[in-house]
Amino acid sequence: MHAYRTHTCGQLRAADAGRTARLSGWVHSKRDHGGLLFIDLRDHYGLTQIVFAAGSPVFAAADALRPESVVTVTGEVVRREPGTVNPKLPTGEVELRGAALVVQSAAEVLPMQVAGEEKFPDDLRLTYRYLDLRRERVHRNMMLRAGVIASIRRRMIDAGFTEFQTPILTASSPEGARDFLVPARLHPGKFYALPQAPQQFKQLLMVAGFDRYFQIAPCFRDEASRADRSPGEFYQLDFEMSFVTQEDVFDTIEPVIAGVFEEFADGRSVTKPPFPRIPYEEAMLRYGSDKPDLRNPLLIADVTEHFAGSNFGLFARIAAGGGVVRAIPAPGTAANPRSFFDKLNDWAREQGAGGLGYIIFEADGAKGPIARNLEPTRAEAIRGACGVQPGDAVFFAAGPRDTTPKFAGSVRAKLGADLGLIGSGEFRFCWVTDFPMYELNEETGKIDFSHNPFSMPQGGMEALNSQDPLTIKAFQYDIVCNGIELSSGAIRNHRPDIMIRAFEIAGYTEADVEARFGGMLSAFRYGAPPHGGSAPGIDRIVMLLAEEPNIREVITFPLNQQGEDLLMGAPAEIPPARWKELHLKPDLPPKARQ
Repeated sequence: MHAYRTHTCGQLRAADAGRTARLSGWVHSKRDHGGLLFIDLRDHYGLTQIVFAAGSPVFAAADALRPESVVTVTGEVVRREPGTVNPKLPTGEVELRGAALVVQSAAEVLPMQVAGEEKFPDDLRLTYRYLDLRRERVHRNMMLRAGVIASIRRRMIDAGFTEFQTPILTASSPEGARDFLVPARLHPGKFYALPQAPQQFKQLLMVAGFDRYFQIAPCFRDEASRADRSPGEFYQLDFEMSFVTQEDVFDTIEPVIAGVFEEFADGRSVTKPPFPRIPYEEAMLRYGSDKPDLRNPLLIADVTEHFAGSNFGLFARIAAGGGVVRAIPAPGTAANPRSFFDKLNDWAREQGAGGLGYIIFEADGAKGPIARNLEPTRAEAIRGACGVQPGDAVFFAAGPRDTTPKFAGSVRAKLGADLGLIGSGEFRFCWVTDFPMYELNEETGKIDFSHNPFSMPQGGMEALNSQDPLTIKAFQYDIVCNGIELSSGAIRNHRPDIMIRAFEIAGYTEADVEARFGGMLSAFRYGAPPHGGSAPGIDRIVMLLAEEPNIREVITFPLNQQGEDLLMGAPAEIPPARWKELHLKPDLPPKARQ
């Protein structure tokens, strides 16, 4: 017999009754039923009930066990009495009658319980993450993550992609966040950067002629934590393809993403390819977001023209000053009490808005403060624009053209949630396309890239030379699911002349571009194919499938919100000898010196 186990703790069934078995695992829980001691023994595969009789020579040793001690138990497999069968467990028809017990590792008093659903503070969970990972939900999430990655890898290979690994120690690249820097001991004063994404390397692989590349890529960004973003590092399905158009990229990756979600959806519905394509401008108008949640049926309408020159002076002045008025329908709310509308108005003020005006549409016409000061024909035009019926209301977001669409999107999301309109048990995908190539930096007043700087502008060199930069669109696209951006992607700029001109518009000289991206530019000068790709986030995919509100719940050893590893004690100070070895001197802020 094997020294530790003949079966796993999730393997025994009624057909095994009468056999001698040996199990090893962790003591999940204990129950003393007066003369009988029951222990639930747990391992990676499941849980089996062990029973020790009072007269057993190992009863005292079993009774002394603390939860999470690791033991090996040998005994006879017996059927449970009919009234004690546990249908929730695969092993619930049997139990192991313990005859021999070996304590492999005795556990001390636990800082947090593994059994049960008790909630513990995040810092406690992260400090003792190895205990937290034993808990059923967290363990299940990690196995889901492993299954998702295996499925993605299999599907990408089946689609003709080859997996390559790209460097971790590299040079800084403008990906929109701060780099993590690594001092180069052999090159005093110089630093490597951990890659924010393998962007340049995957493009160089296309130049090298590999045609279809992918990897499950680690990426590193020194940025703040939020619910759908882990500080420090994350993983993405990074892929690139040669000789492709935007539609080719969509057609290739949609079956992979939809297939993975269908495999792990567990009865939830998944958008069938082809996914809807929504241009950026339409997304901002109809949904108030470039990450639209299509589970929410509410659609925003632009009603600026219906208030322009109207008797409702506030909105008329906004329209005359170049602002916009957006209308968000609220079906079935006309009969709601005044408090419903007042609470939404208070919420809008908490968001920094001046308030939230509304019109109630009843069978005999429009009602409410705005309707009293608005011509009936204009109110009727607004009703038609929003597609509402008697018994519905319409809320308004009005203000500057650059900020109002996003606030309207917040109102849409708030109403969708408050009115119970957001569908559950479904994954709704779409592509957001045609992002603007450039945007105006509000702080500097200068032109900046609005998305990926390596994207091909729609219209190529002609557009860069003849159009207002703020009107140029790029071959850039995002995959969005349930209001969460899974990836950004683009058809790349593979022409050195177009790239230099594109960066020139954003304020970079040719020398700047050569200094920062000389390796890639040099490669492009020796023959580069048109190419494009994307990089769906692994962590976010798993977070959606697991229906977890925070991305930390699907990462094995995450950092806390302050970017600290509480288990390993990172980041940590280094001894003076290492500073000297790296040719560095600390220049700490006053608080850090104390």
